[in-house]
Amino acid sequence: MITVTAARKLILENVLQPKVERVPLRIANGFVLSEPIFSPIDTPPFDQAAMDGYAFSFDEWDGKSDLFLNGEVQAGNYLPQNIKPNEAIRIFTGAALPPGADTIVIQENVIKRDTRIILKDDKLYKGSNVRLQGSQTKKGDIALSEGHLLSPASISFLAGLGIDKVNVYSNPIVSIIVTGKELIKPGGAMSKGKIYESNSFGLSAVLAQMNIVPVSVEMVDDDEEKIMKAINNQLKSDIIILTGGVSVGDYDFVISSLEKCAVKTIFHKIKQKPGKPFYFGKHQRTLVFGLPGNPASVLTCFYEYVADAINSFTKKEYFKKIMLPLANNFTKKPGLAFFLKGKTISNGVSILENQASYLMNSFAMADCIIELEEEKEHFDKGDMVNVLMIT
Repeated sequence: MITVTAARKLILENVLQPKVERVPLRIANGFVLSEPIFSPIDTPPFDQAAMDGYAFSFDEWDGKSDLFLNGEVQAGNYLPQNIKPNEAIRIFTGAALPPGADTIVIQENVIKRDTRIILKDDKLYKGSNVRLQGSQTKKGDIALSEGHLLSPASISFLAGLGIDKVNVYSNPIVSIIVTGKELIKPGGAMSKGKIYESNSFGLSAVLAQMNIVPVSVEMVDDDEEKIMKAINNQLKSDIIILTGGVSVGDYDFVISSLEKCAVKTIFHKIKQKPGKPFYFGKHQRTLVFGLPGNPASVLTCFYEYVADAINSFTKKEYFKKIMLPLANNFTKKPGLAFFLKGKTISNGVSILENQASYLMNSFAMADCIIELEEEKEHFDKGDMVNVLMIT
C-alpha cells in the first residue's frame, strides 16, 4: 500500500496536457479560458447617455441661458447633426451623443417650456451623466486573462464586446462502469440477495456539480468477460471510473480484467479508510480509477482523488480545501489516513456519526470530508484538520 500523499502525486503526474476546444459563448459558463481575450472594440463604442435627459455642449453654454430644444435621439439611433451653442437634444439612456455634445442634464432637473428648457442643476459639470467611449474597455486591452473561470457576468461582459465563441479547456470525457451481480436499478422489484444500485447516481450527480455529463453509464455483472468488454468499449474516454470488484474476493474481477485490457497499473491500495483497495491505472491517454463498491467509499475516493484529476483537465478547483478546528475528540488506528464525513459549524467542523463505508445516511447530511493524517492516533477538540468542502 502507498500513502495518500504518494497516491495524489502519482495521479497528477499521469494526467496529460488538457485539451482545448472552441465553444459558443452561450454554453461557456463554468469553463476556464485557455488564452487571453483582447477587446475587439472600445466599450462603450461611443460617448453614451447614462440617463434620460438633454444633451448639450457645456463649454458653449453661457451658464445661465435657456437651451433651445432641437430634436431627439433614442437608444439605437444616431443623430449626425452638430450641437450648436445654447442648443440641446432630447436624449435617452444608452443613446449616442450627437457631435459636439458632452454633457447631459437629467430630465428631472429641467423645466420644459415649448421648445426651450430651463436648467435647474447647480451641480452640473462638463461630462455629467455621460459614459465616455472606451471608459469600460479600450480596443486591444486584455478583457479577460488566460485561466479566467467564466461566470454569468463574464459571459455577459464578453457578449457586450461582440464575442460569440471562446477557447476553453475541455471537460474530460468520463465513463462509469458499475460492477456487481447483486445490483438492480432503482424502481425495480426487490428480491432476496439484491440491493438497489446507487453508485452511478452518486457519481453522475457529483460530475454534474463539475459541469460534466458521463458519456456512458453501464451496470455489469461480476463476470470477467463482461467487465473486459465494458472496459474495452470505453477506452477512448479520458477517464473511466469503475466501482466494485477491486479487492481480492473470488468474484472481484476488475483488476484482472484491466490487466487483460492492457491497462497499466500505477498503484493498487492506499493506506486509508475508507477506500483502501482504491486502484489507479492508465491506458495511453485514458486514466482508469477502480473504486471500492461501498457507496461512501465511492464518493470519498471520487472527491479525494478523481476530482483532482478532473481539475487538471479543466484547470479549475471544484471543491475547496480549507483547515478548520475539530469540534469533537476522535481516536483512530495509526498507520491509516481517515476520511470522515463532517459538518461545518460556527466554531469549526464536527465529525458525524455512522462513519462505516456502507452507511450513506450520514453522508447525506455531510457538507465536507475531514482528513485525519496517517500516523497520528488521537485528535483533540480544537486541533486543526484538513477539510474538503463538497457542497
